[in-house]
Amino acid sequence: MDDNMKQKLLTKNDKLINMVIERAKRDFPDDIAVIGLTGSFSTGDFHEKSDLDLIIINNTPRGWEISYCFILEDVGYDIYCTPWETRINAESTLDSPMVSCLVDLKILYCAKPEYMDKLKKYQKRALDELAKPIGKPCLDRAKKDIDRAKQEYANTMIADQIGAVRYAAGCVLYHTLNAIVNLNNTYIKRGVKRYLEELRQYQYLPDNFERKYIDVINGKTVDELRKNSLVLLRSVYELYQEMCEKFIPKSVPTYENLRGTYEELWCDCRNKVIASSDANDRSYTFHAALGAQNYLDEMAENIGTPKFDLMQHFNSDNLQIFKCEFLRIMDEYLGEYEKVGRKVEQYDTFEQVYARFMNLQVSNR
Repeated sequence: MDDNMKQKLLTKNDKLINMVIERAKRDFPDDIAVIGLTGSFSTGDFHEKSDLDLIIINNTPRGWEISYCFILEDVGYDIYCTPWETRINAESTLDSPMVSCLVDLKILYCAKPEYMDKLKKYQKRALDELAKPIGKPCLDRAKKDIDRAKQEYANTMIADQIGAVRYAAGCVLYHTLNAIVNLNNTYIKRGVKRYLEELRQYQYLPDNFERKYIDVINGKTVDELRKNSLVLLRSVYELYQEMCEKFIPKSVPTYENLRGTYEELWCDCRNKVIASSDANDRSYTFHAALGAQNYLDEMAENIGTPKFDLMQHFNSDNLQIFKCEFLRIMDEYLGEYEKVGRKVEQYDTFEQVYARFMNLQVSNR
């Protein structure tokens, strides 16, 4: 692009920006708080057909009335609002992939000084999150993106038309990309056309990530799209698991954190498994098994008890074997109590429970 064309584009943008600010001052003095510039004209990475990316933060629903879509000289423009409580808040907590729209925003107009103070607080929250070392917060955000990608992979399996499968595979790609951004506790700074350039610079990437990424885009058939999106998703999930092992301190069972957990396993699961198995009720036993597995997984994650694979023992043709395996696992879980010297709260009479319960110590907090 030559200098004349560049100056022409910048002049046109200045006119459009002044138009929007003039309208905000005239018609929405209390409704529009801040107008800022983001996107390619903010970074300087624009071309002849680039549109103008304005962030218009509205205080009230009435502010939405400034929204306007139009085409000017073969370029489309979308004037829209970004509310504090939804988009700005999500960007400040890094729960939105549009973080750059907040932290890199170039302010063009601010109705009142207090709105600038409010914006700076949101920006500070985001920058504080980005300044943290890699750990549980960013890995938790990555897990949300991975879960979204899993849902889209399920859609590739449910759909049968090539267009629907390709769209779902594309959504897998998009959410895994956002997961990688969060795994590196950063944000996309330059937009969709620079995705791969930015990701190449990240410290934490799946092996052969770029090839797997392009393979999704290159998929020609339903089977290829399903296969390639699964390969990409699995590689990102494996990276997430590796990073959890590396960066999240492991909980260990202690006298305090084990308190009540064996009794809860007994309460929620034991009698259901026994009753359903003895009745040879496959459905009831299966759902009791799911509940028990979920509880055991929660305890393994939250307090560091061993990882028990209960579901491997489920066999609808022999529920008694499953019951025996469950009871064996309960005994192993009880062993965690014994390691830390904790006794099971188990009584023969109501009077014993009453005496114990009524004399439990109360903290001074």
